[in-house]
Amino acid sequence: MININQEKCIGCEECVKDCFPKDLVMKDEKAQATNITCIKCGHCIAICPVNAVSMTDYDMADVKEYDAKTFNIPSETLLNFIKFRRAVRRFKDKPIEKEKIEHIIEAGRFTPTGSNRQPVSYIVVQNDIPKLTGLALESLNQLGKNVVFKLYASRWMKMYEEFLANPELPTSLFFKAAAIVLVVSDSPIDGGLAASSMELMTHAEGLGMFYSGFFVRAAMKNPKIKEFLGIEDTKEVIACLVMGYPDVSYQRTTPRKKAEISWR
Repeated sequence: MININQEKCIGCEECVKDCFPKDLVMKDEKAQATNITCIKCGHCIAICPVNAVSMTDYDMADVKEYDAKTFNIPSETLLNFIKFRRAVRRFKDKPIEKEKIEHIIEAGRFTPTGSNRQPVSYIVVQNDIPKLTGLALESLNQLGKNVVFKLYASRWMKMYEEFLANPELPTSLFFKAAAIVLVVSDSPIDGGLAASSMELMTHAEGLGMFYSGFFVRAAMKNPKIKEFLGIEDTKEVIACLVMGYPDVSYQRTTPRKKAEISWR
């Protein structure tokens, strides 16, 4: 619920003009919330010049005043950061601090979602990586018997055979990762956007990671994996971030195909 402090409100109408759902109105030269069509996006909180707006549903301690020194990133620096990131599969035998994982999840939590539904949750797997590996490889082994997946079939089945032969050894599913962070949602777009923000934060924290498309495929509509992870039937694993401290150093960016752009 949106609350507007009527004593603080100066009637500038900025929040009313910026309210996309048209939930805010002017009354007696003050802004007021009807709390009927509000999607709790928080634009009114962010735009108010006198900090007169609050929201009862969320923790207002999350709100930070804008500071150019700590909020702004030069565009070329950001672009270089994106260009330099790499998928890392070589990890040190070193645990990841809980605070860093929580910081990475914060990046996902503050990523925009459609209609501000925020339908994204996160599962952190550390102690149960061997169990999760077994379930995933069992699933991939079964999928490998389907001709639809012939590109990866032999690889999946070999991975499963190697795991069964020695379950204690790292596999090429998660390698020597210290943590697996799963992004769960009923919306592929919302989950994918959150994962993208989390990837950048992972590298900013000095960690390395790669997206495991193999695991996402293994978990898709798989009752064993969903039950083990406590995932609701209506949701799926949208992204699997496999992470750890990198045991590799890269010296430069790599090239990409030219962008296909159509100007209209």
